[in-house]
Amino acid sequence: MQFLKKKTTIDFLSLSRRRIALSISVIVVIASLVSLGTRGLNFGIDFTGGILLELGYTEDADVEGIRSDLFDSGFEDAQVQLFGAANDVLVRLPPQEGSDQSAMREQLQATLTAGGKEVDLRRVEAVSPQVGSELAEQGGFAMIIALLLIFAYVMFRFQWKFAAGAVAALAHDVIVTIGFFSIFGLPFDLTVVAAILAVIGYSLNDTVVAFDRIRENFFKLRGVSSEESMNTSINEMLARTIITGLTTLLVLVALLVLGGESIAPFSIALIVGIIVGTYSSIYTASATALLLGVNAQDLIEPVKDPELIDDLP
Repeated sequence: MQFLKKKTTIDFLSLSRRRIALSISVIVVIASLVSLGTRGLNFGIDFTGGILLELGYTEDADVEGIRSDLFDSGFEDAQVQLFGAANDVLVRLPPQEGSDQSAMREQLQATLTAGGKEVDLRRVEAVSPQVGSELAEQGGFAMIIALLLIFAYVMFRFQWKFAAGAVAALAHDVIVTIGFFSIFGLPFDLTVVAAILAVIGYSLNDTVVAFDRIRENFFKLRGVSSEESMNTSINEMLARTIITGLTTLLVLVALLVLGGESIAPFSIALIVGIIVGTYSSIYTASATALLLGVNAQDLIEPVKDPELIDDLP
């Protein structure tokens, strides 16, 4: 980690690199939107409705065996995963059209206890598709409100060109993260929505810290272009960005590996979001502000008092 102590002079925002980064971003965003429009998302029971069962076994649960038994009994789309301890299992079933709920529960009970297995059926919840649809709408509405409030905050703290860059970066992060789940068919539930909102906060923090340094250098570095000043600022923040990103990713990888299947979508969403968010703080937020022609004069409040103007040298 000795290299992190050295001052870097990487030209992040040169015109050629900005064009390459823009091309990559456009391709990834378009691919995400196309996948969302054609394949959609693999919504979990929180959104689609269905039945949720929490099971407790006296010994370590055989997840593959449970999944196979359910498949043989006609529940082909059942999702089986460990829930906490090795003997705790969570089973999710999509809506069963035209099925009697009571008869289906009896069939599930018979399937899970076949062969003399001792199973404690701790919890059975039925979620209607209507509730799932409401949750999906509320999750999307929450993201839109968050982006609007973020734009207002950054515009108030900095300037509208910075706010446009910040919102562009956040929209980029959200679309790419959700697109990743669509392209690879990963389960999308409320924990993923929570992760995406956390990614928005992480990415915004990274962007605001970079913008703070850019604002300082706009006034400190006299006689240099906006591009050079912003490059200097990003290089000065590079060590902090790398250390923060790596330490966060280490924790998330540990959660992904050791946390079990129940929090895997949450961990994956955060891992993807942090990687994309770190990239967008440089090549989307700063590059967008630079494209809009941001400079030191944009941060100087205009003098409105004529007497003060006359007193200026």
